[in-house]
Amino acid sequence: MSDQSGERRDLVGRVAALADLVQYQEGSVVSRTVIDKPVGTVTLFAFDRGQGLSEHTAPYDALVCVYDGEAEITISGTPHRVRAGEMLIMPADEPHALRAVTPFKMMLVMVRA
Repeated sequence: MSDQSGERRDLVGRVAALADLVQYQEGSVVSRTVIDKPVGTVTLFAFDRGQGLSEHTAPYDALVCVYDGEAEITISGTPHRVRAGEMLIMPADEPHALRAVTPFKMMLVMVRA
């Protein structure tokens, strides 16, 4: 999975299908950063079924937009099921984790204060 700034420039000013920008890989989590600025980031992820991210915190609010599949996202011990077409805001400094219930793709938007 490449994450070259040239590839990000190739996305500017053109319509792109989210589903085509990051691909599933068996037993893996794949990511692609599409915006990386001092004020925030936009990263696309593809998680194979059962894959996830262990509990951690981040100093910024984060918006998760699921555009394929289904995941369970736990925030401060409370699980939330999110499916394609749904979103969830993870507040800054709250412990959170996620696991793919099915293969799923999401866009993560981090907003820095």
